[in-house]
Amino acid sequence: MKRTAVVSLWVAAVGLSAASCGNKKPAANKDAKQSDGGSGSSAPIDAPVVDGQTPVAACTAVHGTTISYRQIGQVTGSAVLATSPPNDGRLFVIEQAGRIRVLDANDNLLPTPFLDISANNNGPVVAGGEQGLLGLAFDPAYATNHTFYVDYTADNPVSGGDPYVDVVFQYKTSASDPNVADPTSAKQILSIADYATNHNAGMIEFGSDGDLYITTGDGGAAGDPRRNAQNPSALLGKMLRLDVDHPAAGSAYGIPADNPFAAGGGAPEVYMLGLRNPWRWSFDRGNGDMWIGDVGQDVTEELDYLPAGHQLGTNLGWSAYEANACCATQGGACDQTGSQQACDTTAKFFPQVVRSHAGDGWNAIIGGQVYRGPCYPDLTGIYFFTDNGHHGLSEATVGSDGGVTATDLPGTWPSSPASLHADARGELYLTTTTGAVYHLEAGP
Repeated sequence: MKRTAVVSLWVAAVGLSAASCGNKKPAANKDAKQSDGGSGSSAPIDAPVVDGQTPVAACTAVHGTTISYRQIGQVTGSAVLATSPPNDGRLFVIEQAGRIRVLDANDNLLPTPFLDISANNNGPVVAGGEQGLLGLAFDPAYATNHTFYVDYTADNPVSGGDPYVDVVFQYKTSASDPNVADPTSAKQILSIADYATNHNAGMIEFGSDGDLYITTGDGGAAGDPRRNAQNPSALLGKMLRLDVDHPAAGSAYGIPADNPFAAGGGAPEVYMLGLRNPWRWSFDRGNGDMWIGDVGQDVTEELDYLPAGHQLGTNLGWSAYEANACCATQGGACDQTGSQQACDTTAKFFPQVVRSHAGDGWNAIIGGQVYRGPCYPDLTGIYFFTDNGHHGLSEATVGSDGGVTATDLPGTWPSSPASLHADARGELYLTTTTGAVYHLEAGP
């Protein structure tokens, strides 16, 4: 059956258990690059198809708000994300082990991986638990420059230090086959030493400013033992923002001039701080608002909503706070050892939605996305999210006063989700730890 919606919502076995686990610059200064605030979503839907792209399938609008899932595909192992390039009808699925697979416009899984950097192919990816190939973002100008970016975990090539690295690499698509990447085009953009196997985050997205946004976990173990999240000079426990179009001399990227520490006082790459394990987050493609699902420690899960214009330099509080509770006064102290950080609310941003482990049965929130697709118009503007353990489906809306109202939807949903994400058109899909791919649909 031809896919009438070209977005993907994926789920994966990533071991997300909690305890183990833009401000916009004018696009005109980014050459001719366009973006609507999300990965693979920059070109107009009616833009011409060029350079081997697959046309986007049309859909007939269906009214109603009763949500259901329909399985459209199957991949191998854990599928951690699905997305697509701008104005492209294909669906690109990340397999955690280190492969990117392609579903064509008729939902056929192409036999040859788009990219294979798995250990089975002598690739660099270290996978298992929360490690692996974790993020994929297509350049907003992908139709002409054929460039995309991946985020994954690997062994640290430098001996004597931390055992792992969290890396971002740039690749290009093969000149002869648009369904296959060129493995020789790999170019390292960023490498961050990491000391534990968990809390790797790994979501990467382009903003409407044309910059690349990257989330990192606090480094792992439990309780942020190195206190990375509140350290502005550490790259772990952060959201980073890089200008990959205009690299500085001797670097693979440039620093946006308005990054909060661009002039000093912290790492210049840092855009936001105080994150624990922001496994999945997204921009609202309609207005640039940001939604972050930050996986909690032992007590709560948090959803952060940051309107456009209120993102730059925001401190989300970890590891002084877990959600809106101070660790120093919380039972178990968020599993922290040593001295506790003070309960200081100054310049902290607290979540609008909190779900508990004990009372709600949540244990690893999966940030989703606001629906902006053409197929189900009654869902427009609703944010959907879920949880890896609770595996329900929840929705959130923003009121006229800026407040967030969240509702847990009734029904039976696929278990162990890992991602809810949109492709170029704004349609949503879900995947499971067994690699099943579902399309989120609606009706009367």
